[in-house]
This record gives sequence, structure tokens and C-alpha cells, in this order.
Amino acid sequence: MIEAKVTYVDGLQFVGEAASGHAIVMDGDKEVGGRNTGARPMELLLIGLGGCSGMDIVSILKKKKQEINGVEIKVKGEKAGNYPKKFTDIDIEFIVRGRNVSDDAVKRAVELSMEKYCSVKATLEGSAKITWSYKIIEE
Repeated sequence: MIEAKVTYVDGLQFVGEAASGHAIVMDGDKEVGGRNTGARPMELLLIGLGGCSGMDIVSILKKKKQEINGVEIKVKGEKAGNYPKKFTDIDIEFIVRGRNVSDDAVKRAVELSMEKYCSVKATLEGSAKITWSYKIIEE
């Protein structure tokens, strides 16, 4: 079981602490009573999706002995106009940098993450339409 604790601070600011001991500040926009001192919870959801899939992809590419220098994951979410304003569409772009990186290896790594390994993506599936793409930048 994974656990976390979220503690109210002031205004709309909260501190979330994971069982691993790491903490993150969340806050709202000034227009809604926050002080803009931390990320929004919906932003953290996108960050979690990017981090989860990124860890999968880097692990797979390293096992395939690919010479990667970096991976950037751009995640964009489109929210519904009405409450609860959940994400309706999420698009993920994986940008892999390296030398002689195989297109087939990257494609397979992304597919494995998106279709089998990424638990955040699996959790969001059915709630939002999730699309993805990738590109390789030779360095």
C-alpha cells in the first residue's frame, strides 16, 4: 500500500508528504484565495504521469543499451469546462536525446510504458483520452 499525508497550512496552501519522506507544496491561484506558492494538484497529476512513463522509458532504453543523453516529457491536459473540471484529453510527447538511438527501441519503450507498465497512465485510462508521440534528437 502506498500512503501520503496532506496537511493544511494557510489560505489554500497544503503540504503533501509521501511515505518516502519527500514533501511538495501545493497552492491555488491568487484569484481564488491562494498565494501561488506551489503547484496545483492537477499540475501534479500531469507531472506524475510524465515521471512515471519517463522512468519506464529510461529503464527500458538503458536495458537496450541505447546511448541516451536525456529524455524530456511534455504533458498537456485539457480540462472540462464544468465541475469537477477533470481532464478530458491528455497528450504526452516524449523527446529522447542521444547518439545512434534506435527508432524501434524508442517506439517499443514508449509502447511498453503506455500499454503495460505506467501505473499512472493505467489509473487515468477511461477518465481521459490519452494520446502520445515521440521524437528522437541526434546529438
